[in-house]
Amino acid sequence: MTLASKLAEERRARLAAERLLEQKQAELQAANRKLGRHAKHLSEQIHEKRAEVETVLSEHERVKSDLSAANQRIEVAERRLWLSIETIRDGFAFWDAEGRMIAANNAWMTIFDGLTEVSPGVSYIRMLQLATEEGVVDIGEDPPQIWRQGMLARWHTPNPDPRVIRLWNGQYVKLLDQKGHDGDVVTLALNITGTVRYERRLRQARQRAEAANRAKSTFLANMSHEIRTPMNGVVGMADLLGDTGLTDEQRIYVDTIRSSGEALLEIINDVLDYSKIEAEKLVLHARPFDLERCIHEVLLLLQPGAREKGLSLLIDYDLFTPTSFIGDPGRIRQVLTNLIGNAVKFTSRGHVLIRVLALPCTNSTDANLTVTVEDTGIGIAPGKAGMIFGEFAQIDSESTRQFEGTGLGLAISQRLIRLMGGTIWVDSELGAGSAFGFRISLPVAGDTRAEPEPVPNLGRVLIVDSNPLHISILEKQLELLGAETLSCQSAGKALALLDDSITLVLTDHNMEAMDGLELAEAIRESGSDVPIILLSPAVHFAEMDPARRHLHAILQRPTLRDDLFRVLRTLGAGPVVRPPRTAEAKPPRPSTGGRRCRVLAAEDNKTNRLVFEKILASADVDLRFAKNGLEAVQAHVEFAPDVIFMDISMPLMDGKEATQRIRAAEAASGKRVPIVAMTAYAMEDDEEKVIAAGLDHYLPKPLRKADVLDKLASLTPAGLRPPFHMKPEVAPAGAAPSGAGGVSDAGAEAHSQPEAAAKPKRAETADTDSSLPEPLGGDESFAAAIEEASSPPPVFMRRRGKSGT
Repeated sequence: MTLASKLAEERRARLAAERLLEQKQAELQAANRKLGRHAKHLSEQIHEKRAEVETVLSEHERVKSDLSAANQRIEVAERRLWLSIETIRDGFAFWDAEGRMIAANNAWMTIFDGLTEVSPGVSYIRMLQLATEEGVVDIGEDPPQIWRQGMLARWHTPNPDPRVIRLWNGQYVKLLDQKGHDGDVVTLALNITGTVRYERRLRQARQRAEAANRAKSTFLANMSHEIRTPMNGVVGMADLLGDTGLTDEQRIYVDTIRSSGEALLEIINDVLDYSKIEAEKLVLHARPFDLERCIHEVLLLLQPGAREKGLSLLIDYDLFTPTSFIGDPGRIRQVLTNLIGNAVKFTSRGHVLIRVLALPCTNSTDANLTVTVEDTGIGIAPGKAGMIFGEFAQIDSESTRQFEGTGLGLAISQRLIRLMGGTIWVDSELGAGSAFGFRISLPVAGDTRAEPEPVPNLGRVLIVDSNPLHISILEKQLELLGAETLSCQSAGKALALLDDSITLVLTDHNMEAMDGLELAEAIRESGSDVPIILLSPAVHFAEMDPARRHLHAILQRPTLRDDLFRVLRTLGAGPVVRPPRTAEAKPPRPSTGGRRCRVLAAEDNKTNRLVFEKILASADVDLRFAKNGLEAVQAHVEFAPDVIFMDISMPLMDGKEATQRIRAAEAASGKRVPIVAMTAYAMEDDEEKVIAAGLDHYLPKPLRKADVLDKLASLTPAGLRPPFHMKPEVAPAGAAPSGAGGVSDAGAEAHSQPEAAAKPKRAETADTDSSLPEPLGGDESFAAAIEEASSPPPVFMRRRGKSGT
């Protein structure tokens, strides 16, 4: 090979090597660039990771700091919690699900003071054993094992009931256990020693209060008895003295004694009633009664006082309101007496109006009854209206009182109405009168229809009355019955209005210038035969007036709706009159055959024996007295009485025991003697106790002559000589007297002539036995007796004295 060839080959080889070197350098540069990029990326990642690590480290430090702060707060909270638990005087303990103590406060540990075993880790069972073995708990007479079993049984219940235990030192602890979801138990031991002792003192105080209340009831019963016993002599003798011949001045004295005694009895009754209501011992006795008649009875009792003051007593009883309800008539009458009596007491002029309205309850036979008593009296100041139903409250101050009374009437009325489930209220304006009302729901008795029986077509009725309220009430009633009314306030105006179109005249008795009876005479003198009905508060004297022959009927004012309707139904049947009694018309005397009735009266009080003897002075009976129960039992054997009047409170043997011995003695013979209790006790259950003791009847003291004679007349056995020559009774309501003009319905007669139906006129009984007692028995005779005692004597002259003024 030539040199040139070798040089060329070396040049080619060198060029190839250079090219290869350039290629490797290019690859190396590419690799360097790639490695640079990778290093850069890696550096960036390292930087990011370092930042993340720094962040994590910072967060870790923060978390560590927060955990440390949290631990510190937890430690503080736990320390404070335990400090708080330690400050609690009550025991506090934690238990795990296996019943081992986790922790307890010092109050809990103090219960087991000195027992080092009672500490965290002790089991509940072991703690119970230590409590009984070491005498920590006073378990009484129970065996320790039985007591522990009861405590364990309670512990294992899902919701343990509270348990009170007594410690050795006399303290009482109430255990309250609360179980958690994981079985842990928290126990709280409350020290209730103070509460137990307080409850013990309360029980003792309650026992003392109940004993005091029983003593008060006994005191009130004894006070009632001790006061009523001498009051029986006072009121009884006053009644008997009033039946003797007295001068006007002496009669005033006797009436004052009687009214004062009755006022004292009313005060006693108020105190007793309030005591019974306060002790929640008053019980309502529901039975059917007539509300309208009940209101009229109250008005009859209050009418004498109203007449003395010149007051008008009016009733606006809604025409479509029933009269028969089921309730306690005695308590309703008591409320009515309080409200109407207050209205009369605090009214010096004007009127007292009683409004009655009843609306049927939905889906019931009951009726919502509303009774309002309106007066034109002194009224009540706005600031005192709210306290008027308070106990012992009166609208005038104690130092300036003008009106007597206990101040309990309205308080008792409010309690009674609330006891009936009703409400009572007052609307009043000082100087302008008051309106007291109450609303109760009562079942309607019998037929719930309140519509009256049909009456004839009345046509055009002329109403003559000086009182506009009387006129408005009559107008409303008559217009609802289909009548056309024409009204005036004087007899002279009535005569001017009278013409052939008038078919009926309703006139008041007492009017100025010309009264109702004179108006009737004037109408007849004018030639008119129009029927005339007189409304009079003093029926007895109107019946004795010669002008009575001109009247169709006389109605007592206030007037019962049924009486008004009965009289209206007699229109066209002739005048409703009673023929004068003649010697031939006298009722036949009952037979006087047979022996006299033997009456035994057991009474230890000398004055009361005298009163009873005087009450029966006019009775044809054989009377014997016993001074105590032992004598009464002996007299029952020796005297063989037909009727026994038995006092309840007597020495040696009381009336109840005497009655029981008499009943035991009668068991063999089969004969039962009626025994009437005479007692001064007047508590709620006294009558029930008396009847339960074997007595048949009950008469509270002071004894009323009418009540005693009625009992004697009704209990005298048949076949014996009647105790009275003329039996004390009233003409039955519904039996027409002979000669009544063909009127079969004598309800109007019984009410229009209560005195004539009850007894003959004194002038016509001169030829009869002067020892006859006054006829007694019904409410109408009692009302007539009140009317006679409170009305002035009639003067049979052309200008008659205004009766009832």
